[in-house]
Amino acid sequence: MHVFLETEQLVLRPFTDTGSDIDRLFALDNDPDVMRFINGGRPTSREAIRAQTLPRLLHDHPCFGTRGYWAADEKTTGRFLGWFAFRPLDEQSPLVVELGYRLNKAAWGKGYATQGSRALIDKGFTDLGVQRVTANTMTVNTRSRRVMEKAGLSFLRSFTEDWPETIPGSEHGDVEYELVRADWEQEQRR
Repeated sequence: MHVFLETEQLVLRPFTDTGSDIDRLFALDNDPDVMRFINGGRPTSREAIRAQTLPRLLHDHPCFGTRGYWAADEKTTGRFLGWFAFRPLDEQSPLVVELGYRLNKAAWGKGYATQGSRALIDKGFTDLGVQRVTANTMTVNTRSRRVMEKAGLSFLRSFTEDWPETIPGSEHGDVEYELVRADWEQEQRR
């Protein structure tokens, strides 16, 4: 297994197009609590995972020479916990990347989201030429907002967008957080 990044408790690896990763993603995306702030908790078909989700997760970004999504496994057990995203907003430029994560409930409250996010941010600023990291979530998603803050991102703005389907809480809009290289460097010197 190729490892993209390791932390004290996590192994981030590329997804594969095997049935086992499809099964893992199917279980993750069919937990209503996990998907509450994504699609209101509606189930996702196995075919949608195979035909839409997995190809997005397998995509290589030319400016990185690698993927933008990684499966997160628990280091000691190898248990699948979910995934992290660290993908460039422009296919040809690594300057601005979006951070994201989707972890199963068994991983909640253990610091995995913060740990994985920090590791990706550090790798982005040290190895990948990143200048700015951004992350978005629904305003009411306080857990995700707290992870962004613990990972070093700061609140930038509130905004609203037209979504194809309204889900509970979407009436409060979304928030964007960011971390720029200069601020990250300053924090590293402390």
